[in-house]
Amino acid sequence: MSRKGVGIGAFDRSRVTSAHYASHGSTLRATNAQALEAQLSVFRTLLQQFATTHARDIRSDPSFRAQFARMCAAIGVDPLASSSRTATAGGWGTSSVWAQLLGKTVNDFYFGLAVKVVQVCNLTRGENGGLIGLREMHERLAQQSRRASADGTTDEYTISPDDVRRAVETLKPLGGSYGMVRIGPKDYIRSVPRELNGDQAAVVEALEALGHVSVTLLRDNLGWVAARCRTAIDDLVACGMLWVDAQEATEYLYWSPSFMVDTDATTNNTADMPVDTMTVAGPVHLGQPENSVHGTMGKKGE
Repeated sequence: MSRKGVGIGAFDRSRVTSAHYASHGSTLRATNAQALEAQLSVFRTLLQQFATTHARDIRSDPSFRAQFARMCAAIGVDPLASSSRTATAGGWGTSSVWAQLLGKTVNDFYFGLAVKVVQVCNLTRGENGGLIGLREMHERLAQQSRRASADGTTDEYTISPDDVRRAVETLKPLGGSYGMVRIGPKDYIRSVPRELNGDQAAVVEALEALGHVSVTLLRDNLGWVAARCRTAIDDLVACGMLWVDAQEATEYLYWSPSFMVDTDATTNNTADMPVDTMTVAGPVHLGQPENSVHGTMGKKGE
């Protein structure tokens, strides 16, 4: 029985076959690359024309703007993320591909809105410790837009909560200082460089449900030991996210200014908790009496 393909000739034939496959593969890749480049060129032109034609609608109509953003997401285009990364190996580049494609219409709108978000966060950080509700931020920015339009300094653009959320996303290149945090059913904007751990997030969620917290409330509702409750509260007080109410005779109560403002916007009634009896407190250390570390702005009987 003869065996063919054995010897040096078989190796030569194998090399020739491999070379033919490699050459054919290179030709296919080049053809596909040319076809893809042509398709991208057409797509680039059409997208740029669409953004230019509907620039006013994109800027003035939040519903249309959201649909445009969803369209970009559906085809794998994220103009905000791509436009925020303009760094090159040799330094900062001029602008990203998508910023050039969209004529900077969408990018300028969200970047300008992001600047306003940072300004509001800086102005309110002393009140809320760096945690502001998405709804409150949206209302503040909408008021600014209406005032600017009334003064004639700029055109009025309708801003939606989705716009605020996307504006916060453009701040990601700044690091972990700004981001969205979901606590319970509500969204908040965090403007401090620290993340909430699990215990801190549970305390904030309890604040949303109960209105205020104390060591006893956390212990009874979450089933924690007192030391764990105290540690979580102390951490939030230290970063300014909780205010101390020293009016109770039994123990201190802790309130979040973010939720106080949020509740006030809903009920328009702040009689239950006057702000002038609250304390903007410094850090609380375990093992120290609370009266020795908190300076109160008003106590019962004053």
